[in-house]
Amino acid sequence: MQSGQDGSSEALAAAMKRSGISSPLMEQIVRLSAFHTSPAPGILIGAFMVDWALELLGARPGTKLYGVCETPKCLPDALQVMAHCTTGNNRLRVVPIGKFAITLNAPSETESAEAVRVFVDLGKLKKYPTIDTWYANSPSYDKHAMKGKLQEEIFRAGRAILSSERVRVAVTKKKQWKSVTCPCCGETVPDYLAEGDTCGACGSMRYYERI
Repeated sequence: MQSGQDGSSEALAAAMKRSGISSPLMEQIVRLSAFHTSPAPGILIGAFMVDWALELLGARPGTKLYGVCETPKCLPDALQVMAHCTTGNNRLRVVPIGKFAITLNAPSETESAEAVRVFVDLGKLKKYPTIDTWYANSPSYDKHAMKGKLQEEIFRAGRAILSSERVRVAVTKKKQWKSVTCPCCGETVPDYLAEGDTCGACGSMRYYERI
C-alpha cells in the first residue's frame, strides 16, 4: 500500500496527527487507504463523509445500514469499509450521477426510509483553494507538485467542506425469481434480469467474446 507523501502508512498517520484527527478515524482512514491501495483524495474526503453520516444517524458499530453512492469513483470504497455496505451484501447501490455524495439509512419495513445525505458543498470549497482546484479538475492542479498540499488541506478541512440533509429514499424489496436458461449461451440467469428470451451477456450487456 502506498500512503502518505513518502509512500508509507506511517507518513499518512503523521499527516493526520498534525491535523488533529481522532485516533478512531485515523485507524479507519489507514484501513480504507489499504483497501483502496492508496490514500487517494476522494478516499480521504469520503472517510469524513461516511464518518459524519454515521454520526448523524446515531449508528453504532455493527449497525446494519444501506448506502447509495452518487459516483463510482473512490467514494464507494468508503461506504464498503466504514459502513459495511457492499455490492456483495446488496446494501450498496452506485448511481453514476457524477456528484460526490452519499446517503445512508437504516432498514425499513415500509416502501421508503428516512436517510442522511452528505455531499461536498461547492460554496464551502472556496475556503480551501487546493481542494477546490482539484475538485474542479482544473488544468492548474499539478498532481505531482500539489499532492502533498492537497492531502494536508483535506485533513485540515475535514467536515468543513461538507453539508448534509435529511432525505427519503425508496426501499427495494427482495424479488422472487426463478432461473431461466438463455438459448444463445446455454447459461442460466434470474428471470427478472433476462432481456426477452436472452441473457444480458448475449444482449445489451455484452462485454466479451469467446476466443
